[in-house]
Amino acid sequence: MPVDTALTDHGTAALLGVRIADFSRVLAGPYATMLLADLGADVVKVERPGTGDDTRAWRPPADASGTSTYFLGVNRNKRSVTLDLATDEGRGRARELIAGSDVVVENFRPGTMEKLGLGHEELRAADPRLVYCSVTGFGTGAGAGLPGYDLLVQAVGGLMSVTGEPEPHGEPTKTGVALVDVITGLHATVGILAALRHRERTGEGQLVEVSLLGSLLSAMANQASGYVAAGVVPGRLGNAHPSIAPYETFHTADRPIALAVGNDRQFAALAALLGVPELADDPRFRTNPDRVAHRGELRALLQDRLRTRGADHWAGALPAAGVPAGPVNALDEAFAYAERLGVEAVVDAGGTRQVAHPIRLATTPARYRLAPPELGEHTAEVFPDDEGAST
Repeated sequence: MPVDTALTDHGTAALLGVRIADFSRVLAGPYATMLLADLGADVVKVERPGTGDDTRAWRPPADASGTSTYFLGVNRNKRSVTLDLATDEGRGRARELIAGSDVVVENFRPGTMEKLGLGHEELRAADPRLVYCSVTGFGTGAGAGLPGYDLLVQAVGGLMSVTGEPEPHGEPTKTGVALVDVITGLHATVGILAALRHRERTGEGQLVEVSLLGSLLSAMANQASGYVAAGVVPGRLGNAHPSIAPYETFHTADRPIALAVGNDRQFAALAALLGVPELADDPRFRTNPDRVAHRGELRALLQDRLRTRGADHWAGALPAAGVPAGPVNALDEAFAYAERLGVEAVVDAGGTRQVAHPIRLATTPARYRLAPPELGEHTAEVFPDDEGAST
């Protein structure tokens, strides 16, 4: 089966020679396979004829050509083929694609791929070296039939319970991006790379399973550990931190800034800069546990001082004094900020502006070979002997 001809110009790619048959849609799976494609894997994206990935229709926003920016954001460096998996022909072509692949990624509801004859056990019997990654919402047990939508998982998985303003005025709030999908995609990427390394050593493939719920509970980190290890059920604190103070947003004369004071030395520097050095020796605020216990009193004192000047002033003066602080930027400001700091944030992928791959590798860097594909753009290239492969 033909390989991606664009691969020939990046011989230093870390995943050169790895082919991924990608049956995933929307965000978690496609995000994982894009990261792997950036690192050199040849990803063949299998889509439904006529409509393709659901996110192709998720607009606005759209780029100048009318293409959904949601789809564009997680599908670069991939080749798109259309296969109707409801037909014998489509399933046969899928098996042909998988036979020439190292990895399969899918995020159908549990049992769907098995019904199509494309489940892990059947494919592993044909190719014991195959790495098979299954992304689900709630695992393969009692929750197998539940739909895995990010908002739903944020709600039932506890994230919304700690996000938003405190009672009685606030209510549980989702994050401003589908964070659970993104975290799950990262976990899928790690699992696939670990399985490929295992195969390199032993010659054996394996099943990689990640779920949105399991990924979220792991990513709850200190909050989850506080419950599991100490029985503490956290609540909402707005932008404050349960274990550190001051570690939240404050109003200034014009717009909010964030203070992230992580130790007593930083707090002393903050107090000195604000003209109240005595706060560092105040028994209520001398140590971090003291400050957490008297969070409300501390916030009121700091707020009065910070309102005297604008955010730009504090964003310059506080870091210069060794106090971690910065303005609450809008997204355009965030990209401009990254540019000023020399952090590569925007790249060109086949003529399409894209968010840069976040990992910097000195010898095998990410490459941006292909723009996000048109629906079925590469069907004839991948299946050159069958013009009807998409039917």
